Amino acid sequence: MPKFPTSPILVPDEKNPERLDLYLIKKGLSLARAQIQRLITEEQILLNGKPTRASYKVKKGDRIDITIPPPTPLELIPENLPLDIRFEDHALLVLNKAAGMVVHPAPGHYEGTMVHALLHHCKDLTGIGGRERPGIVHRLDKETSGVMVIAKTDAAHRFLSKQFKDHSIDRMYWALVCGKVKKPGKIDLAIGRDRIHRKKISARTASPREAETRYLIKERFKTATWLEVSPQTGRTHQIRVHMAHIGHPIIGDKEYGGKTAKSLGLEADRQMLHAAMLGFVHPTTKERLSFSTPPPPDMTVILNHLRTKS
Repeated sequence: MPKFPTSPILVPDEKNPERLDLYLIKKGLSLARAQIQRLITEEQILLNGKPTRASYKVKKGDRIDITIPPPTPLELIPENLPLDIRFEDHALLVLNKAAGMVVHPAPGHYEGTMVHALLHHCKDLTGIGGRERPGIVHRLDKETSGVMVIAKTDAAHRFLSKQFKDHSIDRMYWALVCGKVKKPGKIDLAIGRDRIHRKKISARTASPREAETRYLIKERFKTATWLEVSPQTGRTHQIRVHMAHIGHPIIGDKEYGGKTAKSLGLEADRQMLHAAMLGFVHPTTKERLSFSTPPPPDMTVILNHLRTKS
C-alpha cells in the first residue's frame, strides 16, 4: 500500500520554541497529538532528514518531513485461526501464544493476528479495550511464546489492566541466553526508545523509564545458560534489552544480540524467550490464579542439543 508524503515544513524564526508535536498541531496537521507522536517514533516524521523525538524544540531553519502511512482498515474481520486456550470463563480467557503470531494489528500485520482469532472465538469482544485491540490487556513480542490473559468484559479489562499497571502480576519467563551466567542477579536499568535507532529500546534514550529484571539460573551449558527471568516492570523489550546489556543476549534475538550468538555458534529461528507463568487476581471471584506452560518444542530441541554438547 502506498504512503503519502506531505510537503516539507520549513520553520521560520520562532521567538518561542515549541515541542515538535505541538508545533505540528499549530501548523494544522490534522492528526491527534498521540498519532503525531507515534509517527515520530515510527520515523515517519523526520527532522532535517533524521529521526527525532516529540519533545524536540523546533528552531529557525529546521526542515520537517512528514509521511502519512496508509490508513488502518476500520473493520477487523474475524479469522478462524488456532488458539491454544488453557482456561476460559465469563470474564477472561488464558491462552498459550504461539511464537510467530502477532498480538494485534499494526503496520504490515493487518491480518492473521491474535485479535483476528479472538474475534472469531469470542463473538462479543468488540469494543473491549479499543476497536483494534479488543480484549488485549498486555502483549508479547511476535517471536515470544507463552501465557497471556485476555479480558472478555470491560470490567475485567479495567481490573486486569490495573494489576499490570501496579506491577502486582506474577510473571516468569524461560530464557536461553548466550554464555555462562555465573550467578543469579538483578538488573536495574532505565530504558526507553533509543535516541538514534528509534525502532530499538536501549539505555541511550531521552525518555528513560525505570526497569528492573531479576533472574535465577535454571541450567548451565558450555556456551549458554537457561534462565528463569522475572520482570518487575513491564517495559517494551525489557528482558531482551537487559540481558543484552549484561553481555548475555537471548539466543536467536537478531535485534539485540545476533553477533554474540553467531560467534558462539548458537543459532535459532526466533528469540528463545517463553512466558512460562502468569499469575493474577480474577476480576470477579478475586481468587489468585496462576497458569504455566512448559518450554515449546523449538526451545526443547535447543535445550537437548545444548545438553549433548556440555
